[in-house]
Amino acid sequence: MLMRIVRWACVFLLLAIAALAIWLYAPDRSRAALEAAYPGEYRIVLGQRLRYRDTGPRDAPALILLHGFGSSLDTWEPWATALSAQYRVVRLDLPGFGLTGPDPTGNYSDDRTLTILAGLMDQLHLQRATFIGNSLGGRFAWELAARYPQRVDKLVLISPDGFASPGFEYGKAPEVPLVMNLMPWVGPRSLIRANLAPAWAHPEALPDAVLERYRDMLLAPGVRQAILDRTRQTVLTDPSVRLRSIAAPTLLLWGEQDQMIPVRNSQDYLRLMPRATLVRLPGMGHVPFEESPAAALPPLQRFLAGARP
Repeated sequence: MLMRIVRWACVFLLLAIAALAIWLYAPDRSRAALEAAYPGEYRIVLGQRLRYRDTGPRDAPALILLHGFGSSLDTWEPWATALSAQYRVVRLDLPGFGLTGPDPTGNYSDDRTLTILAGLMDQLHLQRATFIGNSLGGRFAWELAARYPQRVDKLVLISPDGFASPGFEYGKAPEVPLVMNLMPWVGPRSLIRANLAPAWAHPEALPDAVLERYRDMLLAPGVRQAILDRTRQTVLTDPSVRLRSIAAPTLLLWGEQDQMIPVRNSQDYLRLMPRATLVRLPGMGHVPFEESPAAALPPLQRFLAGARP
């Protein structure tokens, strides 16, 4: 009798594991289908095929918009639409994300990404631009301003990344949990919603269409492995010297309810960047341009126009 119970318990356990695997498993989406659903232009820069969009008057001041971790150029849609009436707006899927997809070199270092961004500017015949970056894209924006000061007019940093935090120490690659190795094969909506919700001050208002877009971009061919590779290759260094060197006027936009990079972190930037101004965004989270685009836009527009934000 006991052996029979044990055998049935084993059967139920195997069935439960199989059911969990089926629930978690998500194959890559068809690139052709994704490219048809999400418009963009493509060009090769230093061997990397980049998806980008270039809108607005070609002779207007240029803005280059850099998205955050796991996102895509589509995150900027409301702002890009509004800004393209007055500015040339360039946005792209960063290497390893969205429909840009994996870097064929397998190199996801900041150095490689910054070199690609400068190469894209060269191909688009942009000598200078204002960079607007969120989170990871914010780090690339200020790193580029420190490395290529002659190419940056102004900086807009929205909850930027760059300082050490739990799990990301200076001079050391992060320890990636073993379970993360499953990432290239999983993608349930509930798991993606749980990871996306902290970016919103009001996660209950997260639209299904936005969730589906993030999931589509995560399931683009090779992206989950690329994200895992980028995470393993991320080695932060103390940014103090580089931030102090930045002369470009800088606007810090920060949601007061940001749960991912809290607004108190803005003090690190203000301490090191004497030309930086902080605008706190009440009732907004980590991606105010997506959660509350109309309410978050006015301080940016004033800053771009040369007025107090």
